[in-house]
Amino acid sequence: MTTKRPLVIVTRKLPDAIETRMMELFNCRLNLDDSSLSQLQLIEAVKTADILVPTVTDRIDARVLSQAGPQLRLIASFGTGVDHIDLASARQRGISVTNTPGVLTEDTADMTMALILAVPRRLSEGERLVRAGRWKGWSPISMLGHRIWGKRLGIIGMGRIGQAVARRAKGFGLSVHYHNRRRVAEEIERDLEATFWEGLDQMIARMDIISINCPHTPATFHLLSARRLKLIRPHCYIVNTSRGEVIDENALARALAEGEIAGAGLDVFEHEPAVNPKLLELDNVVLLPHMGSATIEGRQNMGEKVIINIKTFVDGHAPPDRVLEAMF
Repeated sequence: MTTKRPLVIVTRKLPDAIETRMMELFNCRLNLDDSSLSQLQLIEAVKTADILVPTVTDRIDARVLSQAGPQLRLIASFGTGVDHIDLASARQRGISVTNTPGVLTEDTADMTMALILAVPRRLSEGERLVRAGRWKGWSPISMLGHRIWGKRLGIIGMGRIGQAVARRAKGFGLSVHYHNRRRVAEEIERDLEATFWEGLDQMIARMDIISINCPHTPATFHLLSARRLKLIRPHCYIVNTSRGEVIDENALARALAEGEIAGAGLDVFEHEPAVNPKLLELDNVVLLPHMGSATIEGRQNMGEKVIINIKTFVDGHAPPDRVLEAMF
């Protein structure tokens, strides 16, 4: 990078304190009205930016990157997932990519645990009943759900967030099981009292609650396919706070409607912000607007990581949160 302040283009509104600090450090172009940029606007941004700061809502695909100017050398993504960025195209063009790992772990695990509680206990249904003025008072058989104490929880993806979910689940008396690409260290298994399943099919067929905590990659697209959803027992609940693309959403909606799966708690959707209309019709589903990481503290921490990654890169050093290091 040159000694002049780099042009940093930010695609969405960030916390005020983060934007103020970025303005102090860099030649920064902000998005003050927080409107999502169109593909054409993203193309215009990469033509002029030295550094682009996108979020998960921005599709930085091959078409966008093909128009990038030679000065674009860093994409400092505001978020953990990078499935919205075409990493192969970025590598080919010599563009480094960073993310903000770690800071969202506890927030997302909290939301996962909230959904694990909310769906079996029918919290969303009960809240709607009260607001609609249809609650007639306490009854011995009214709004009966299921306790989670003593149930089996199957975690798909035992990374930072999966382990944080397991710690919470253990405190609520759940028996923790997990499937992961690689088995975690023995001391982690022992601490979490977690049982490893090498076969995903075998695990999900025996669980009472399934929590999806793996990233979206080509290998995990529709990981819970129509075939796999058929393996899940009718009393089981599914919670997803990772990425909507991991589940075949149409197949899930059908299974829920036909009573093949007891319920679901979804914070993410396959075609966000669109929500499958079949899911909207179901009472046994809790639907949230991708708010698993939506805490003030988390967003502040994300912004601070973005600034550190940019500042380190501008100073000629390797950013701490490299997902992709440019080849030239």
